[in-house]
Amino acid sequence: MSLTARRPLLPVDPPAVPAPTAPASPKPTPAAALDAFTGDPNFMTSLARGLVVIQAFTQQNPQMTISQLSVRTGLSRAAVRRCLYTLTKLGFAGAEDGSRYSLRPRMLSLSNTFTATSTLSTAAQPILERMSAALRESFSVATLDGEDIVYIARTTVDRVMVAVDLHIGSRLPAYCTSMGRVLLAYLPNDQLEHYLSRVNLIPHTTRTITSVEKLRLALRNVRRNGYALVDQELEVGLRSLAVPVYAPSGRVVATINLSGNAPRMSVLEMQTRFLPHLRNAANELGVFLR
Repeated sequence: MSLTARRPLLPVDPPAVPAPTAPASPKPTPAAALDAFTGDPNFMTSLARGLVVIQAFTQQNPQMTISQLSVRTGLSRAAVRRCLYTLTKLGFAGAEDGSRYSLRPRMLSLSNTFTATSTLSTAAQPILERMSAALRESFSVATLDGEDIVYIARTTVDRVMVAVDLHIGSRLPAYCTSMGRVLLAYLPNDQLEHYLSRVNLIPHTTRTITSVEKLRLALRNVRRNGYALVDQELEVGLRSLAVPVYAPSGRVVATINLSGNAPRMSVLEMQTRFLPHLRNAANELGVFLR
């Protein structure tokens, strides 16, 4: 009886084990930023903590508990509790159910004070309203604050589709908005490089630029053309055009923009019909800064 020769078994490689990846560095909390002022006798830490708590409330998170605010701000629960106690006593915050806090309408007095005392904001509003009445479109003016743009004047028409309710004081990421691109493009080089080194380019739509090099190229184009046109990078269906507002020193201090529904308003129409109006408004606004 013949035996069938067995084929030798080949050694089997062990399954590949993926190399461990270094954990992502956690984003610094707002409270951690206050450490830079440790030792400064003129710095009011308690006031700074209160402002950190106020800024923690957003349109997406209008109500939060003490624990949630502690996590969001990086402040201790005790510090958050003291801040909320003070804000509640002064009428700037409150809790309907005793646990979930929100800001109160009195907070609007702070923004109204800024609007009333800001030359730029005061001068911009009637210019935007005049353009909006004549052209039946939505216009805004914004400045740069950190990594965001902040609206300081705005007019709207009902037909503009925007996922978020934009108003004076609203914030949007600078990298994917036309106003943000303008403000970034005219930053001094060292400030721009600092911004690019820390910004998190989140894709809001499939069109959003998420590469630093592509963003850098887009900003160079803004400087060359003198305007920024962003096509559905923040929201599908939303197209916007922005131009710079210059101070007498030649520094760009703000930007003015037009927002429109992409299917209704073409890129060509923005560039040929509306760009001259934006530039005229920016020149008019710049006069008030002299």
